Amino acid sequence: MAIGLIIIGDEILSGKRRDQHFPKVLELLAERGLKLDWAEYLGDDPARISATLKRTMASGDIVFSCGGIGATPDDHTRQCAATALGVPLALHPQGRLNIEERIADMAREAGKEADLGSPENLHRLKMAEFPEGASLIPNAYNKIAGFTVGTHHFVPGFPVMAWPMIAWVLDNCYRDLFNRDPHSEQSVLVYGSMESTLNPMMEALEARFAPVKVFSLPSVGDAVTRGHIELGVKGEPALTATAFADMCAQLAAMGIEFAPYEAGTVS
Repeated sequence: MAIGLIIIGDEILSGKRRDQHFPKVLELLAERGLKLDWAEYLGDDPARISATLKRTMASGDIVFSCGGIGATPDDHTRQCAATALGVPLALHPQGRLNIEERIADMAREAGKEADLGSPENLHRLKMAEFPEGASLIPNAYNKIAGFTVGTHHFVPGFPVMAWPMIAWVLDNCYRDLFNRDPHSEQSVLVYGSMESTLNPMMEALEARFAPVKVFSLPSVGDAVTRGHIELGVKGEPALTATAFADMCAQLAAMGIEFAPYEAGTVS
């Protein structure tokens, strides 16, 4: 199954806040032998969010959606998910209890008695209105749950909440997928050559060692780094190792200068 990520919020597209979810989700997946297949960024536009969710729900992909599940006027994700599914929003009983527990905790910390019937606390219950039939994603930070519908999992935009919730979903719903497809990647830095020169060799490698993939990442260099191409192969470990050895042998035979790639040493 493909895995996708949707990040929602005008503040990301405007640059007021920097997205932190993308690199963290890559990390959470990699720790479990999984990879991200696609990602999309959306503003707080209900029509666009609904259309995107309708499309991705039809795909059958595993999707994590970050942001827009609060209860302010710019939070549309809960309603958009319901619209995409063609179902109403419904107050989730356990979700409501979780929020009421949170309200009681906050009142107790302030030395007050909780008034569950106050307008502001009744409004907070909107955060437990999910598409009919949704299940909860526990939120250890403040008890206000996210929700799951099918293979779509909706969490808040706050990293301190979202990341443990995504990890919980992976560990409780998709453990059978962990490390199912062993993967490795090997590459070198090629100097003084053009991609057009390397392309015939790259095509031949992919044809010979399919389904291993060949990749090429050129860099113009800077004051301290020579211009280069990171050239590599990735896929099933044993076949990737064989393809990598063949690639290096071909580069040497062509008289092309190359050196081992060490992650983090160049960009």
